[in-house]
Amino acid sequence: MAAQKGSAFLLKIANGASPAVYQTVAGLRTTQLSVTGDTVVITNKGSGGWRELLSGAGVRSVSVSAAGIFLGSTAEAQIRAAALAGTLADYELSFEDGDKLRGQFLVQRLDYAGDFNGERNYTIQLESSGQVAAVQVGA
Repeated sequence: MAAQKGSAFLLKIANGASPAVYQTVAGLRTTQLSVTGDTVVITNKGSGGWRELLSGAGVRSVSVSAAGIFLGSTAEAQIRAAALAGTLADYELSFEDGDKLRGQFLVQRLDYAGDFNGERNYTIQLESSGQVAAVQVGA
């Protein structure tokens, strides 16, 4: 299995149409994905002293962090609008091998920064709301 390029790990936002068309958020230099879940412990006297967990139970969530250079793209404007309004939007994470994850996310944090003689950059933190689904290649 070959290593996958980080430059092919893309964050995309839907345009709001039906069916949705996803546009790449330009200028991202780093993107990070975290999947977390709570566990439901079902250990009992019959567990033989070992912890047992209930499969499929608990709350799962996906967090996405990204940082990049502000380019003034349409996708960046959509993210800023969603952040200011506090509304959910549809996002897609795509990987070099063609795998994709789609779901609704809320902009938890959006930061802008820039040096006097440098470019303006930003960081965003997205938190999932509802199911984040894997999309088959070619879908």
